[in-house]
Amino acid sequence: MEHAETLELDCKRVDRVPERGGSPANARIELIAIIEGRASVHRLPARGTVVLGRGGSADLDLDHASVSRRHARLHLGDAVSVEDLGSANGTRLLVTRLDALNTAQTIDQRLLPNVSVAVAKTAAIHLGSVVVLVRQLTDDAPLATPPDGMVFASPAMKKLVDLIERIAVSPLSVLLVGETGAGKDVVARAIHARSPRVGGPFVAVNCAALPEQLIEAELFGHDRGAFTGATIAKPGLLETASSGTAFLDEIGELPLAHQGKLLRVLEAGEVQRVGALKPRPIDVRFVAATNRDLAREVERGTFRRDLFFRLAGMTLTIPPLRERREDIAPLAHHFAVRAAKAVSRPTPALSPEVLAVLERHSFPGNVRELKNVIERAVALAGPSAIAPEHLYLEPATTAATVMGGTSGIGFVDPRGSDDERSRIVEALAQCAGNQTRAAELLGISRRTLVNRLGEYGIARPLRERR
Repeated sequence: MEHAETLELDCKRVDRVPERGGSPANARIELIAIIEGRASVHRLPARGTVVLGRGGSADLDLDHASVSRRHARLHLGDAVSVEDLGSANGTRLLVTRLDALNTAQTIDQRLLPNVSVAVAKTAAIHLGSVVVLVRQLTDDAPLATPPDGMVFASPAMKKLVDLIERIAVSPLSVLLVGETGAGKDVVARAIHARSPRVGGPFVAVNCAALPEQLIEAELFGHDRGAFTGATIAKPGLLETASSGTAFLDEIGELPLAHQGKLLRVLEAGEVQRVGALKPRPIDVRFVAATNRDLAREVERGTFRRDLFFRLAGMTLTIPPLRERREDIAPLAHHFAVRAAKAVSRPTPALSPEVLAVLERHSFPGNVRELKNVIERAVALAGPSAIAPEHLYLEPATTAATVMGGTSGIGFVDPRGSDDERSRIVEALAQCAGNQTRAAELLGISRRTLVNRLGEYGIARPLRERR
């Protein structure tokens, strides 16, 4: 959800699906279909029936080989129900509920042909390998169009999507805040895709991955002869984003010495290459992301206050996966589809036992961790269905509470704390001092870990200091 890969989105709307009774003009129901990572949103009538299938014999065409020509029928009204029409690959309802102990239980129900079954609000309908979500909207709720790259079913993400829709059309700079792996890059791409700059480039810059001695030349470019080895002039990453969007990921890792130069770019709308005599105008919308508390970094003097306020024209918080568990099942299916397609295999089934295990996991690595878990499971399962033994979940992070608790080492708190120091020390001990592995376990970049070692006065292992 790694999560840098994004979905393609078909925002096609079906404003007139043939119905039997009711009026399309009063439709307050929408259907989101996810076909091999491609999401489409369709407006349905408030009442009547809609046949889902492949080709012209269906009211709503779901173009996938696993879908029969007349696969299932939706019954719409005060309640929604679904009926399998004798399809070749069957129709299943997956519903996740919390029991009395707040443990997630996933019910996977295969429908009998020609038997209508009620569809719960949180249910996902599986038509072969296609996932369908049906939403009954309140009178004051706008129809949602999921932005590019987003698969979701949770109310938390619905609220975030609504905000994205509103701010994308403005020129405001946006600051995305959230844990590592939560999908900040996908949200940044969604903002770009919904903005008037969609025809321009989207340039992603990982500030933590840039070598410190090359940051200036990489961001701002250089002229020929600016330094040894600069045999040709080269535009910087910000210059190449002109007329589009620049996504500054892990902005909290940008060294203080370079923050002032970035501020001048935001304020003046121009960039000066290394070795150049004159600046060049650029027209860029900035979206930045961080897993750190930049307001706290400002107070500590490690981040410029004026740059912080320039970047935070609007701040969006991306909730961690453990706080939007309704998204686990559709995301897991999406990743399974993509992983199977990459090796030319049919999409393996995700059993109720598998989904229950995933629902109980705390996912300190968030959507990125879920993606890695499913990709490994698809590889291990081969042509078989995915079973619990195919799921490799970090032992230090299992057994978390269902509704937001974490266990083991988990995510490094961007605000910093004594508990955070303890988690870092524990991670280094578990990884025999290997900083790269410890950073992965903590869900942060290696540069962030090195910075925290200095902040907390933790001695670096001798082999790392050579």
